[in-house]
Amino acid sequence: MANEQLQEAVNALKNTKVRMTPQRHAILEYLYNSMSHPTADEIYKALEGKFPNMSVATVYNNLRVFKEVGIVKELTYGDSSSRFDCVTTDHYHVICTECGKIVDFHYPGLDEVETLAEHVTGFEIESHRMEVYGTCPECKTEKH
Repeated sequence: MANEQLQEAVNALKNTKVRMTPQRHAILEYLYNSMSHPTADEIYKALEGKFPNMSVATVYNNLRVFKEVGIVKELTYGDSSSRFDCVTTDHYHVICTECGKIVDFHYPGLDEVETLAEHVTGFEIESHRMEVYGTCPECKTEKH
């Protein structure tokens, strides 16, 4: 499934005339195969062996391009560094308060929230986001 979504993202870039470089492809591929919502630094560290000439700035610049095209979302939580997520179907995030790990959580029932909010307030709703906080299994094990 990740490969199919990666191909859709590559096609979306082609449609916007953004040139597909090996670095861009590697960053996208890493994002689509990663379940951890990596930071730009984590992406850089994972790819620096394959692309020794690539800088952290290159990763940031490409993530900005992907964000503008709408294939990547920047997740900012508190003062920690931004994490990046591929734009796929609507989903929510469960965040560990100990280590900062973010895990996707799908709950289709929440799709009605926007309709209800619109109905109750008269606002024209564009989007919503929900975060659930707790302690991940690894951190829970470490505590005990």
